[in-house]
Amino acid sequence: MEPDLFTAAAEERQEKDPSSSPLAVRMRPRTLDEVVGQRHLLKPGSPLRRLVGEGSGPAGASSVILWGPPGIGKTTLAYVVSKATEKRFVELSAITAGVKEVRAVIDGARRASGGYGKETVLFLDEIHRFSKAQQDSLLPAVENRWVTLIAATTENPYFSVISPLLSRSLLLTLEPLTDEDLSGLMDRAVTEERGLGGAVGLGDDARAHLLRIAGGDARRALTALEAAAGGALAKGEREITLQTVEEAVDRAAVKYDRGGDQHYDVASALIKSIRGSDVDAALHYLARMIEAGEDPRFIARRLMISASEDIGLADPQALPLAVAAAQAVAMIGFPEAALTLSHATIALALAPKSNAATNAISAAREDVRNGLAGPVPSHLRDGHYKGAAKLGHAQGYVYPHDVPGAIAAQQYAPDALHGRRYYEPTRYGAEARYADVVEKVRGRLKGDG
Repeated sequence: MEPDLFTAAAEERQEKDPSSSPLAVRMRPRTLDEVVGQRHLLKPGSPLRRLVGEGSGPAGASSVILWGPPGIGKTTLAYVVSKATEKRFVELSAITAGVKEVRAVIDGARRASGGYGKETVLFLDEIHRFSKAQQDSLLPAVENRWVTLIAATTENPYFSVISPLLSRSLLLTLEPLTDEDLSGLMDRAVTEERGLGGAVGLGDDARAHLLRIAGGDARRALTALEAAAGGALAKGEREITLQTVEEAVDRAAVKYDRGGDQHYDVASALIKSIRGSDVDAALHYLARMIEAGEDPRFIARRLMISASEDIGLADPQALPLAVAAAQAVAMIGFPEAALTLSHATIALALAPKSNAATNAISAAREDVRNGLAGPVPSHLRDGHYKGAAKLGHAQGYVYPHDVPGAIAAQQYAPDALHGRRYYEPTRYGAEARYADVVEKVRGRLKGDG
């Protein structure tokens, strides 16, 4: 059996008894107008609108690549396109499918088109997990329009999708769902007949907690809402309260306002705990930020800053680790990003600490602000133009690679700053080596050895 998202039997069952399906399924958009968020893609005359036959002009590419974080509706968009165009919908995941499965779907699409005149939408999730050879197997179907391919990826398609497929595709970048988007979706789910039909209301505190739990994921928001609604109705209550949500999802509300003081207080406490090498306190504040629905990219940015501000050359691998964590977080999103943030937080908290790099640039900038600068020494100036030699520019410059040790005894700083020291390394961690090296280098520059 082809892995359709909705079999005909499931759709028929849902039509006869909508309550038999999960709330997230019942609230699945039926048209582009019902899609939550993605306003930039849903404007009149947009390529996505033309793909489903709305407006004037050709639809353009018959292949679409949807790029964005998890849980923002890539599968939903693909399903809406198939419904709007009345095409068969077949779903494959690049995690479990291979070339054999792809070819089977393509053969089925050709038979359906030739025998029944029914075209096929092939939704391929996580296409970045396909190898080049596997992606190549899609090209004939795309070029001959045997299927309308809609591929989803959480990774940059310019790095993860082969050029021939990318050039034949319409690339749509999806944006994370906002709290406003999810709040509107929950309102519809509470009031619409296919949802909860007004059986219960939704209190403000409960709504705020559901938004935190959701973390920008519409399915997660609706699943938690449905569980909370069931709990309220079982107790004979007409409104979903914060307590009901907590009981339903087994998660206590975190008192945390992402736009208020606690946003900055908890972030500050996280960084200061890392600076103080208290790994357990750092993990506590990280957990508070995660549970409050903080943007994981904001947390990752703070960790990158900490790596340079508080660790520096005491552990030269701290910054690459923090940068790698930030890249991973941007690609995978929550909930898995919590593991990456924990990994980075623990490593930074336990790393040796040095603020020498921070102090060095602060002191250098302070001198510049105070006007302590002066002209660039003549022998360091650009000599790659006619007349430079007459001005004395680049004359007398000693090329360091031409002398033993590759350190030439010559002046680099302006006269006003000659001999001034900014970098004062510590003796902590790997920076102890830099402390030894910098003294030797400064001596060579002065001609002492």
